[in-house]
Amino acid sequence: MTTPTKIAGFTLIELIMVMVIIGVLAVAAMPRFMDRKTFETRGFHDQTKSMLRYAQKTAIAQRRFVCVAFTSSSITLTIDAINNAATATCPGTALASADGKLTSVVTAPSGITFSQTPADFSFGALGRPGFNTQQSISVVDVASAILIESETGYVH
Repeated sequence: MTTPTKIAGFTLIELIMVMVIIGVLAVAAMPRFMDRKTFETRGFHDQTKSMLRYAQKTAIAQRRFVCVAFTSSSITLTIDAINNAATATCPGTALASADGKLTSVVTAPSGITFSQTPADFSFGALGRPGFNTQQSISVVDVASAILIESETGYVH
């Protein structure tokens, strides 16, 4: 007498459930992957925040003014050539970026801008920004604004 062999495979219910899950993912998740502008906008927002933090930390580490200049769609960092200067001489010399590039410039992808072009300012040798009230920087289509504390220069 021979023992019957068991045939392995998927049941019809399992196959239908997989198709339903794939259908739900296609309806809910795929449109998010097709719209690049959302990702690029958020990326520019995060790069701007990162550049501002880098500017403040560099000002503290180098004990020099670091100038932050804006256009409607870019941010540029320069450093004061004079160590422990009484006032900032903006724009100074190009500040090397953290990733080894020769300049610290972030340009927004096409069609992405700041809500309002922010005013240029500088971080002092102790990390304090050159303004007396908390500043807000917003990128179009991003719900959260970048805040810079006036007393400490903390960027969040």
